[in-house]
Amino acid sequence: MINEDKAVKVLFSFLRDEKKHVLSLVGAGGKTTLLYEWAGYFARRGRKTAVSTTTHILRPPKNFAADLREVRSLWQQGDLAVCGEAEKGTGKSIAPAFLKELIAEAEVVLLEADGAKGRPAKIPAPWEPVLLKESDAVIAVFGLDALDRPLQEVCFRYEVAQKNFGLAPAAILDTETAARLLLSPLGGRKNVGDRVFYIVLNKCDDEILKAKGEKLREALCALGMKKEAVALRGTLGDLCL
Repeated sequence: MINEDKAVKVLFSFLRDEKKHVLSLVGAGGKTTLLYEWAGYFARRGRKTAVSTTTHILRPPKNFAADLREVRSLWQQGDLAVCGEAEKGTGKSIAPAFLKELIAEAEVVLLEADGAKGRPAKIPAPWEPVLLKESDAVIAVFGLDALDRPLQEVCFRYEVAQKNFGLAPAAILDTETAARLLLSPLGGRKNVGDRVFYIVLNKCDDEILKAKGEKLREALCALGMKKEAVALRGTLGDLCL
């Protein structure tokens, strides 16, 4: 569960206001879990909340809506709605007309805008991420268990990192390199533009990973990221401020 008191008071302005939001999550290392965590947070507060994707998303066992009628029914029950064109075990991006209607009616839409095939780190391909013009905030997620390991083991599309950043597949993903990739316009900040940008350093589950996360946050701040825009998060949702 999200540590709501800390999150609302310190981080993520979109959690504490009543504005309409379209939030896009990119990167790797726990995006989908965080996506549903925040969706539940908004739904519990009575906000019309929808989860969807501009790529693919794991299809949940419940709350899956194939059209706007089913979305409205879930909202009337106080539930969130997950929207995607059905595939076996997954949902892929919905038709543009449906997505436009969804954004128009929902108070909060959370979009998985990137895929990482279960890896804790990600470098986007030329066509990624898919950020809609309606999206007002982008949250880049990074799994701390990727640090100090070979790029080819932990990074999805490591060959793009090799091309864009000159990183060999066997290169160790250290703190400084991770910070540089997360803030690069070819990495975590790709296509962000003037949208609000946050980073979640995920899997902060023991003292070793917490220390690595704090060191990475310091490196990000040294490159210009505001400390309050970088969160350390445990797998169970605790935010380590």
